[in-house]
Amino acid sequence: MQELKIHTEYITLGQALKLANLTSSGVESKIVIAEGEVKVNGEVETRRGKKLRNGDSFSYDQETFVVHADPNA
Repeated sequence: MQELKIHTEYITLGQALKLANLTSSGVESKIVIAEGEVKVNGEVETRRGKKLRNGDSFSYDQETFVVHADPNA
């Protein structure tokens, strides 16, 4: 499991996939999320605007990341 560090309170699922280099564009993120290929906290998630906060995890293409949010950094 890898860590995705953000400097805000939350990040959307689509943005997180791009930041983690799991997708190359917002369009690609939208497609893989809509097709049910992404899990958040172990459950399939189909909303690319889903807000991920500190401690949330997301998985795609056999890679898992946990969000580490530090808005004060």
